[in-house]
Amino acid sequence: MSLFLSVVPVHEAIATVQRLAVQVPQETVPLAEACGRVLAADVHSDVNIPGFTRSVMDGYAVKAADTTGSGDATPAMLTLRGRIRMGQGADQPVHRGECIYIPTGGILPEGTDAVVMAENTEPLGDDILVKKPVAHHENVIRYNEDFKKGGVVLSRGRRLSAQDMGVLAAAGCAEVPVTRRPKIGILSTGNELVPVTEIPQIGQVRDVNSYMIAAFARDHGCIPVTYGIIRDERPAFEAALARAVRECDAVLISGGSSKDDRDMAAAVIARQGEVLIHGIAIAPGKPTIIGRCGTVPVLGLPGHPAATFVVLVVIARHLLNGMIGTTDGGLVTVPAKLSTNVPSTKGREDYIRVVLRDGIAVPLFGKSGLLNTLAESNGLLRVPAESEGLETGQTVEIILL
Repeated sequence: MSLFLSVVPVHEAIATVQRLAVQVPQETVPLAEACGRVLAADVHSDVNIPGFTRSVMDGYAVKAADTTGSGDATPAMLTLRGRIRMGQGADQPVHRGECIYIPTGGILPEGTDAVVMAENTEPLGDDILVKKPVAHHENVIRYNEDFKKGGVVLSRGRRLSAQDMGVLAAAGCAEVPVTRRPKIGILSTGNELVPVTEIPQIGQVRDVNSYMIAAFARDHGCIPVTYGIIRDERPAFEAALARAVRECDAVLISGGSSKDDRDMAAAVIARQGEVLIHGIAIAPGKPTIIGRCGTVPVLGLPGHPAATFVVLVVIARHLLNGMIGTTDGGLVTVPAKLSTNVPSTKGREDYIRVVLRDGIAVPLFGKSGLLNTLAESNGLLRVPAESEGLETGQTVEIILL
């Protein structure tokens, strides 16, 4: 196989999975079920929001010019004209030298252009003493200041949050266009694997990766479809991969991407489709496979959990994000200072698990097969391929996990 371990840079691997990521079709879901989904089209407001100029404070609607120069020692005295009731406007305009009580959300009456907070006033018989001036349009939201009728309120590609639900409701979007959740097939390969419910014997390990990959897929808006543990027997693997390709939008294979030239996963992917990349200049995760069977992307991930996780974060997330069409699937990073030197081999990107405490990144050096660094780490440090290492005290960017 000519492509076997012809190592490519990380950016090339990312570009390859982005090309493979065909966005899934859209569907329409009720607003109540849209949180966490990705918008498949821009959403426009069907009304002006707000449809009237309103107060954002409990207080008194005034003409701002009537409050100029007011203070505790020299308050402005305004005649109280009554009160605005929620959902109702004033019976007649408010004139200069007058004010009217208005609750939060109340309709600002004609003749006024600002609201004085109740805390900055004092009643005096039928008058109100204003002890602090307000500016034109202070403490009010003007007509259509939020969104104009027909304007875009949320854009395509946005992953919808809880607060977005309120915006969609205000825009009258009872049915929301979202991308369908892609089905991600997950195959765990290896004669040494046993189910999580079994006690491993000598030479055996529990199937860890399928659960980690499934959770990662779910977190990225996809539906994981697990196919169980596949033995290192070619007919069984070929049948499992063919089924997963038929039933899913992408397939992630755990294990079987070793450096051995007898590597089964690469051979089977090549037989059923094509291997585009077998080997990435990344540590851990060098023997990762990127291929496709027909139009279905297939990724062969390392068997060691820590290496699998790095490849998921650095490479696979671009595939999943591209399939659901999200525009906000980037990693969150924070600056930190290194607690110790970090050696690296020039020519590959190293990803070191770290513990981030009070702005200090403490590297957790360990082999990719160890689980303890996965449990203890809350960040990843990227060492660029052109670097030969990082030094104590150096400011670096940490990927938050």
